[in-house]
Amino acid sequence: KDCSIEVMPRTAAKVDDFKAILAPGTRVYIAHIEGTPIDEMVATAKRLSDDGFAVMPHLPARIIADAAMLEDWLDRYQGEAGVEQALLLAGGVNQPHGTLTSSMDMMETGLFDKKGFKRLHVAGHPEGNTDIDPDGSDANVMEALRWKQRFAETSDAEMALTTQFCFEAEPVIAWADRLRDAGITIPVHIGVAGPAKLQ
Repeated sequence: KDCSIEVMPRTAAKVDDFKAILAPGTRVYIAHIEGTPIDEMVATAKRLSDDGFAVMPHLPARIIADAAMLEDWLDRYQGEAGVEQALLLAGGVNQPHGTLTSSMDMMETGLFDKKGFKRLHVAGHPEGNTDIDPDGSDANVMEALRWKQRFAETSDAEMALTTQFCFEAEPVIAWADRLRDAGITIPVHIGVAGPAKLQ
């Protein structure tokens, strides 16, 4: 009850009927892996939306060239699939495809409020992120979260931090305590590991 799940378009194509395995209204994140055409992403979003699920596509900044391309994607997701929420990520690409490099760059465009998005999620990193803080600290991550907290206080969209799945509770609890102590009150949605292979 009241959980979410993530799927890639190629995996979704193998599922005959999501309604047989997910509760009505379940939030379904659609992972955008580099090289996946936007047509495929939007078609997956439409299928899930038509089946009554709350669709939340990934928007990886480094794959999106600029604000014009972001606006085109948002228009397509809204117009073709009725999407009103998104997970904003930097995107795991070493060389950005254009001027957008972070979730903050996308938020600064003002497009999400302009388009009436009701919910925006951003990545949370309970165990740190060496791409953001190569020295192993959390200084840059925490500064970004303070920025996102200020954005959440002025945006019309509901915000949340979404974590990747973790295998231990303690680091997540310690991280949530650090957020609270730093005045970051954006709700945290914790990733829970499902059945996983050893690797």
